[in-house]
Amino acid sequence: MPIRFLKPTTPSQRFMSKADFSGLSKESPLKNLVHGKKRCSGRDNKGQVSIRHRGGGHKRRERSVDFSCADKEGVVGKVCSLEYDPNRSAYIVLVTYADGDKRYHLAPEGLKKGDAIVCAIRTKAKVGNRMQLQHIPVGYKIFNIEVQPGRGGQIVRSAGNSATLMGFDGAYAIVQFPSSEVRKILKVCYATLGIVSNPEHNLIRIGKAGRQRWLGRKPEVLGKSMNAVDHPHGGGEGHSPIGLKAPKTPWGKKALGVKTRQRHLYSDRLIVRRRLKKNR
Repeated sequence: MPIRFLKPTTPSQRFMSKADFSGLSKESPLKNLVHGKKRCSGRDNKGQVSIRHRGGGHKRRERSVDFSCADKEGVVGKVCSLEYDPNRSAYIVLVTYADGDKRYHLAPEGLKKGDAIVCAIRTKAKVGNRMQLQHIPVGYKIFNIEVQPGRGGQIVRSAGNSATLMGFDGAYAIVQFPSSEVRKILKVCYATLGIVSNPEHNLIRIGKAGRQRWLGRKPEVLGKSMNAVDHPHGGGEGHSPIGLKAPKTPWGKKALGVKTRQRHLYSDRLIVRRRLKKNR
């Protein structure tokens, strides 16, 4: 869907842009597929802030999105509506199955109201259909990919993203992710064909700080603007330099050029090519 620019009646609207929701359903979401969402505001199970700059924002209701479709294998579903979900960047579709059940799924780009989709071990290679990787033609775009069989789609789910099926190697399928990383995934894992909807999401310009607050994002302050007791970059007169050879995090660790990936992960052996090439 295209990006909509506002008439600049205020200074903040001069550079603001929004998604055009004209193609989405204007009806309320299905009641039995919606429930309340408790906010954590960046806090962990101890109540301590583990992710800074989170909190506030508009109240949201959580849609129960089915990322697996395992119990609907072989049942044909019909797309009833394309809807907005405030909890994710992509759109969702309401699907009514032949047995009368209704589910929310991630919407692929190009899927329209009235289209039929199905999840099966092997089915027609069509946008919106879901099947095992071993039966998807090489070179096709896929999303909502399972990493472990039976757990449902866990990766490639944000707006405009897609992975590419590169080939097969024994019991594994070779998939290239949006980060350019190439990884092996078991061929019996499921994936949905197509590209995730709302590809223009990254072109939206927020326009003003208040809109960030509506999204639940609080202001960030540079460390060099803090006092010396609050940040390693703090202290000095006004907006002075940090006074360090290398930037530090608020907790005193190196901030730039440091690898944060854990060593010896069980899945390291499945990586064919990393997203970043090592300097040699």
